[in-house]
Amino acid sequence: MGSGVSASADRLYIRIMADDLTMRIVYLIILLLCLGGSFWASMRQDLAKSAQQALIWVMIFVGMLGAVGLYNDLASNNLPRQSVSESGDEIVVPRFRDGHYHLTLNINGADVDFLVDTGATDVVLTQADARKVGLNLNALDYSQQASTANGIVQIAPVRLDRVTLGDIVDTDFPASVNGGQMDGSLLGMAYLERFRSIEIKDNALVLKR
Repeated sequence: MGSGVSASADRLYIRIMADDLTMRIVYLIILLLCLGGSFWASMRQDLAKSAQQALIWVMIFVGMLGAVGLYNDLASNNLPRQSVSESGDEIVVPRFRDGHYHLTLNINGADVDFLVDTGATDVVLTQADARKVGLNLNALDYSQQASTANGIVQIAPVRLDRVTLGDIVDTDFPASVNGGQMDGSLLGMAYLERFRSIEIKDNALVLKR
């Protein structure tokens, strides 16, 4: 009997919640109709003035979008990029505005941007970057799995003929291609551990080989 009472109470609660939601929706519809009617009435009284004000707001909005886009372009162009010491064995990577470190490697003659991820084991390419460096996606075997923040994904092991960073060159480098969607390629410890030291200094990642 207790369970029957509980079920009835649950149904009653659900009905009350549904009725309350319906009343809220009705209230919002009435409010929108009132606001729309008021706006239409004011427009009829002075249509030209209303149209002019609307055009001004549109121009302000477009101007703000343009300013944001210009700021992003300038920020991308003016932010310091990775640099290589004269000896060629030290790479300094400034922290990017997103709080992470991004490193550009040349793979098989093509520049690929990586997110430095010390929590990742492998070097993982997106399918777009894999195609960019000359890998045949149709020939890949996604027979392995990797655990990511989005769950388990299928990956295909590959070998990269030539990986270059400044004067540092690695050949026949093991990597993986993600079979799912990824925002960008990841540079994991399989590459980073080849350096003699890795440290954070003056808001920059310093790699020494």
